Amino acid sequence: MTAMNGGGTRRWGWGSGRADHLRADAQAAKDAAAAAFYELDTAQRELRISIETISAVDSSPAGRKAAADFAELGRRIDSVSHDYITAVDAHDLDRDDLDAAVASRARTELDRARGELERAKGELERFAQSLGPLLTRAENQLARLAPAVERARQALLAASNALDAVRAKGLKADDLAARLAALSPELTKLNEGAGTHGVQETIQRADRVVREAEAIRAQADGLPQKAADIDKRIASLRTRTEALQNRARQVEPVLSELRRRFSVACWQDLQQVPQQAERSARQADEKLREARAAREEQRWPDATALLSTVRALLNTTDEAVKAAGERLQRLNEVSFDHSKEVERTRFAIRDAQRLAMAGRTTPDPRHAQPLDNAVERVDRAVASLTGRHPDYWHLLTELDAVKETVQRVVEQIRQERATGH
Repeated sequence: MTAMNGGGTRRWGWGSGRADHLRADAQAAKDAAAAAFYELDTAQRELRISIETISAVDSSPAGRKAAADFAELGRRIDSVSHDYITAVDAHDLDRDDLDAAVASRARTELDRARGELERAKGELERFAQSLGPLLTRAENQLARLAPAVERARQALLAASNALDAVRAKGLKADDLAARLAALSPELTKLNEGAGTHGVQETIQRADRVVREAEAIRAQADGLPQKAADIDKRIASLRTRTEALQNRARQVEPVLSELRRRFSVACWQDLQQVPQQAERSARQADEKLREARAAREEQRWPDATALLSTVRALLNTTDEAVKAAGERLQRLNEVSFDHSKEVERTRFAIRDAQRLAMAGRTTPDPRHAQPLDNAVERVDRAVASLTGRHPDYWHLLTELDAVKETVQRVVEQIRQERATGH
């Protein structure tokens, strides 16, 4: 059809169809870009949750770098998203008078925006994959959080119940109660949560609370047995103290016989044993009363320390009292026949000499010299037994010293041969 006005013709059917086709292509490009934008936004939101998980748990350089890299990637996403929104806002594809050139330009710009959105999504996905190890560790930490806090609460409850149980038996356990009370601020912080104090710090705090609460519970559970053990020790040490007091009274008769039958050198060092024994027994008795008072007041460390002091006093006194009786016995034996003790010592020397010569034509001077000296010491000790009251104690101490010297030589020889020297 020829137009009568305007000096030209217009092919209405062909132009309208082409514009509709371009409009449809542009709309399809817009829909594809919108889908790409939605997928990128969804992926970014999901990754932000992962980054927040990592940041909540991991303060390491790797964790901080992940957060920084995500922020940088977010700026890239903001840029391409802005370009997409600008392209959408620049073209109204629903206009009736949309011409072909505008539709074609809209399609080109929207395709470009979609491509940038998809590339950004690809970068986001690659970044998400690189976070795998960090995210796994962070999720494992978070998985520990709730159970750790619950264990801490249960441990505190168990400790409190244990204290109640021992109090019901008449035991105060004030020190344990004070330790349990000191954990109250820690429980408050646990209840405030990881959002306030951080995941790692909260888990570490929960673990500390569990250890301390379990220690309190265990000690509370052991208090009745501890009290029973201390009662038993007090009774045992009381019996031992009384027995030692009786034995101490027998030292003086022993000293009397020593003075009567042997020289001063044989008993002079024992002169103070009766007084020392009596003094130690009194001290032990006094400390025992203090231990009993500490037990009644449930001062367990004090009671234990006092009982250890009593035991040490009794051990020292017991040794001194025993030494007096053993001295008399040994002096009686050696005064009756000192040859047996001398012969035992000489036999030890000869045995060592045989060992020193085993596999050798001449002895090692390091071994021979002390053994030769030992022979001479025995001879001199025997020769010193003179007068009406010989110094038998000197003989015995010399023989003991000689045997110790011989034993050291024997040990030296065996050690050297064991190492191939």
